[in-house]
Amino acid sequence: MLAPPAVSAAASDCRLALFTQTRPYDSVVQIIEGAGVWTAPAEGEANDWMEHFAVPALSVGTYCIPAGGTDDQDPHTEDEVYIVTAGRARIATPGGTHDVSRGSVIFVAAGEEHRFVDVAEDLALLVVFGPAYGTLAR
Repeated sequence: MLAPPAVSAAASDCRLALFTQTRPYDSVVQIIEGAGVWTAPAEGEANDWMEHFAVPALSVGTYCIPAGGTDDQDPHTEDEVYIVTAGRARIATPGGTHDVSRGSVIFVAAGEEHRFVDVAEDLALLVVFGPAYGTLAR
């Protein structure tokens, strides 16, 4: 089992500030239709990414890689959780390579190199970033 990495005091303070902000949205409950559902990449694209929902504290999207496809992402500036909703592959990180399939939940710390490899079946991933994707890159 992989343990979550230690969080620096500065990162912890930043995250606390994001979580204690007044909500910029009206409703507490949001239904996010289509999240985690397989979508084939557009012609000529290696994979498909769609962000479905974002607030300052987190964002939710779907990342799809076809069987035999390539994961061309770079490390992110935010922590992320992947939930495999369909397919089979392996995730390669500096700590090793692990099989993943429907129901697998994967935590990746901000900045950690990671890549899905050996995609044996069309892979659909529900992705949750905390804080929202790209907010710490600004």
